[in-house]
Amino acid sequence: MAVKKLVEPERFEGFGPGALRFLRSLTRNNRKEWFEAHRADYEREIKRPLLALIEEVDVRLASFAPEIVGTKKSLFRIHRDVRFSKDKRPYKTHAACWFYHRDAGRSVGENAAHGGAGFYFHFAPGEVFTGGGVWMPPRPALLRIRDAIAEAPEVFADFMKAPAFKRRFGGLEREHMLQRMPRGFAPDHPAGEWLRFQSFTVGRALDEAEIGSRRLIDVLVKDYTVMLPLVRWINGVSGLPESTSR
Repeated sequence: MAVKKLVEPERFEGFGPGALRFLRSLTRNNRKEWFEAHRADYEREIKRPLLALIEEVDVRLASFAPEIVGTKKSLFRIHRDVRFSKDKRPYKTHAACWFYHRDAGRSVGENAAHGGAGFYFHFAPGEVFTGGGVWMPPRPALLRIRDAIAEAPEVFADFMKAPAFKRRFGGLEREHMLQRMPRGFAPDHPAGEWLRFQSFTVGRALDEAEIGSRRLIDVLVKDYTVMLPLVRWINGVSGLPESTSR
């Protein structure tokens, strides 16, 4: 009987210069014929190393945030959903991945079933950053987050004022923020600064050179560690528990 050979997982050694070169070329040649002719470049320069990164970060997450996982589903597809968009370019010109709560699933945004919080990594020429939290959660999850903030604004303020958090990220991303207080809350509510947010995300830009090194894993893990209290709080009020083991 033949003995099946074990395949060692690919070790992440950083993204080579071909990764950004491919994305630049894709920006200029965003059409199916070009992509299919260069699919092997995408697989070699972006998909394989990004999957290796996801696997190694997942191993590290198991030690400090075991409820957050990285799987093959963490890798965002290169194909754009153009069904309801005027922009019919078929491919994204960036690469990204999402580490998600294992009970929530990988979907993010207002179409997500549960709206769980997690960690994000994104790179493109001139645009490399880490992120975390929950982006545009579905309305039931958003209302739970707002109610929890309104009931104990000092708890949420503690996350924002934590020295390591403030030094590294500054505060919440202010995109998609309401101009007025949402319905049901007094205009002078003590948590008014936070209740107008529709997304609860943080992040920071990285140097483009950082993606070329294996040390990128340590950078991501450090950022995710600092984000973790906020991510766990969001998941907790959304009914997604933290774990102590896998």
